Amino acid sequence: MTTCRLCGSTSLASVVDLGATPPCERFLTERQLAEPEVTYPLHLRVCTGCWLAQIPPMITPEETFTEYAYFSSYSTSWVKHAREFVSGAVDRLGLGSDSFVVEVASNDGYLLRHVVERGIRCLGVEPSENVGRAARDAGVPTHTAFLDERTGASVRAEHGPADLVVANNVYAHIPDVIGFTRGLRALVADDGWVSIEVQHLLTLMEHNQYDTIYHEHFQYYTVASARSALASGGLRLVDVESLPTHGGSIRLWARPAEIAGEPGERVAALLAAEKAAGLHELSGYTEFGERVARVRRDLLTFLLDAARQGRTVVGYGAPGKGNTLLNHCGIRPDLLPFTVDRNPYKHGRFTPGTRVPILPPERLAEERPDYVLVLPWNLREELVEQLSFVHAWGGRLVFPIPNLEIVEVNP
Repeated sequence: MTTCRLCGSTSLASVVDLGATPPCERFLTERQLAEPEVTYPLHLRVCTGCWLAQIPPMITPEETFTEYAYFSSYSTSWVKHAREFVSGAVDRLGLGSDSFVVEVASNDGYLLRHVVERGIRCLGVEPSENVGRAARDAGVPTHTAFLDERTGASVRAEHGPADLVVANNVYAHIPDVIGFTRGLRALVADDGWVSIEVQHLLTLMEHNQYDTIYHEHFQYYTVASARSALASGGLRLVDVESLPTHGGSIRLWARPAEIAGEPGERVAALLAAEKAAGLHELSGYTEFGERVARVRRDLLTFLLDAARQGRTVVGYGAPGKGNTLLNHCGIRPDLLPFTVDRNPYKHGRFTPGTRVPILPPERLAEERPDYVLVLPWNLREELVEQLSFVHAWGGRLVFPIPNLEIVEVNP
């Protein structure tokens, strides 16, 4: 990578180099275990011009998202989060039966189904054929396409301008930031709203959440860099909310620049917090690599000690972030014999790179491990409750991020 994809600057500084890993959602079948597996460099850099943190576009969105392994509806807490967002947006914007809502990267309809239930016209724009099909089967109108300016204009011409465009957990997933943002502007009505949820780089760095760095995520936003990205497509940031999702996210509210008005107090407050953390200058990024190395050392020490003591450790979940962690730490079936996941799509497959078998959740109670390594640590509250049954045999949960923590669970 030699130039910033947002501002074109050639001044890019290293933040952390995680080596080379395979794409995090490219789960392997048993047949593929005997075949070569391609890996790509995973090196996060920050632009000292606009402060957009980014990795090189080694793989295209088409390679990752045409057939996708992640179905949002398998997370109970995520469906609840979506329902609460819809309720709040309806009240905030006064949406009703004559309104139109578009969600970009709508996955399996986990969010828009709540819009459908309220009798509000809506449309999902989802690039993955398999999860888009699941959304349609659930009664959520879904158009299969990647968003760019041309797609946005086409959808607008066919369905009309949207009063609200939602883009949750997708703004990091597209290498053409400017083209995607122009697509959002093409979709939204001239007096409409755009709502974007994306992980906040401030919390990623403060809490060592380096496992959320993977090839699907092309960039990582501060409020400052997100404001610049929105402006590149004709949108203006007017409000921002801090959210607990994904370990710490921001919800950006934007409007067409012509009618947006001045940003609110919450924008100024988060910009000040970022500046205080040094994220608007290079000093805030220089020590991150050592904190990442400490997470790796602590987790490997725990797993090696458990193996020496004859203790069993298995995984819970097979999220993309987990595959960054497993590959960076070099954790394979000798230290983690299997992991379990609620998504049947992943059952019988193996984690990319590390080749850990993925089994149904029922195997936990059958195997009764001493420790369960929780890979989707961002769902901690939900999973501590779901996994309370491991207390029956004295099992404990292990959270690797932000620091290694062993947790006793109560029935």
